[in-house]
Amino acid sequence: MFIFLLQIRHMLEGHREFYLFALYSAIIWALWLLKVVLSSRYRPVTRRFDVSTSVVVPVVDEPLDLFRDVLGRMVEQRPGEIIVVINGAPNPGLVTVCEEFAPLVRWVHTPIPGKRNAVKIGTELSRGEITVLVDSDTVWTDGTLEELVKPFADSRVGGVTTRQRILEPTRSWITRWADWLENTRALYSMPAQSVLGQVGCLPGRTIAFRRSILIQVMHDFMTQKFLGVFLEVSDDRTLTNLTLKAGYRTVYQHTSLVYTDAPLQIKKLFKQQLRWARGSQYNTLRMLPWMVGHAPILSVFFVMDILLPFILYGVVLGWIYRAVTHQGENLYAGILREYGFSSGLLWVVGLMVASSVLIMAIRQMRHL
Repeated sequence: MFIFLLQIRHMLEGHREFYLFALYSAIIWALWLLKVVLSSRYRPVTRRFDVSTSVVVPVVDEPLDLFRDVLGRMVEQRPGEIIVVINGAPNPGLVTVCEEFAPLVRWVHTPIPGKRNAVKIGTELSRGEITVLVDSDTVWTDGTLEELVKPFADSRVGGVTTRQRILEPTRSWITRWADWLENTRALYSMPAQSVLGQVGCLPGRTIAFRRSILIQVMHDFMTQKFLGVFLEVSDDRTLTNLTLKAGYRTVYQHTSLVYTDAPLQIKKLFKQQLRWARGSQYNTLRMLPWMVGHAPILSVFFVMDILLPFILYGVVLGWIYRAVTHQGENLYAGILREYGFSSGLLWVVGLMVASSVLIMAIRQMRHL
């Protein structure tokens, strides 16, 4: 922040230099302030809404104790039915766990691997007005289902997502970081987009849709291509896109809480984040013409997700270039002249630290 302010002052004084880092910082702050303003208007739906529900759980393989706990927590909340779609190789262990909770839980096996086909099969078998799609490693908390369906009292709402946290986040720095990311999204991005009725991606750990919408968009979900290419990535984002394009609102229900796991190894974390980023950018480009015309603020959020990393790369390359060529202004020269090199350096470092702490305190206040 200290460098940002010095660069802004330097440009306002009429100097010809243009600082890419100042632009990058300004965009970051503008987006954050926009999310803060919008999210301050968010309120979860509180009125009870009774509606028939079907829970669909695509699964390939899970530790049996975890899967038993996952199903047990769902059964406690008494949805109309729970349909487990085992896809890929047969898994007798999962079948045994499912049969422990029969007849509320029923299972079906498909040799065709892939989550999309499993979602299709489960949706077609479902009978409830609301279809809830749940990842097989997602743990519900008390009231998850009851809270999740409340926004459907509004006939304009087509999809709803939950608040999501990481199981046992204190296990490692990776789980702490993952939980911080989830909490940041839950406090700013999701509420801000929900106020607009345009949550751009309903995260798929536990999401609910009107079954009629899923049936309506299923063909596109299974076959839609972009630039002649079909990618089976970001199933949750794709269903969200199709729901928005069908004319429905997509919203966030903060009072519906679920827990999920996070990778414990850097390599797996990197692969997960790369997969998510790839799916997000692919869907942003595919959805961009619609967003510009129907959801301009949403388009700003997602386009900036693409552009900001490249701007940051430019900032780093600019710093390297100036360091190698010895070009550019010394923005600290005035402080160093005023206080001398040793004292001036202490002032510069102190102001950097103080401004960083202040900014972190402001931006992280909601996490406390």
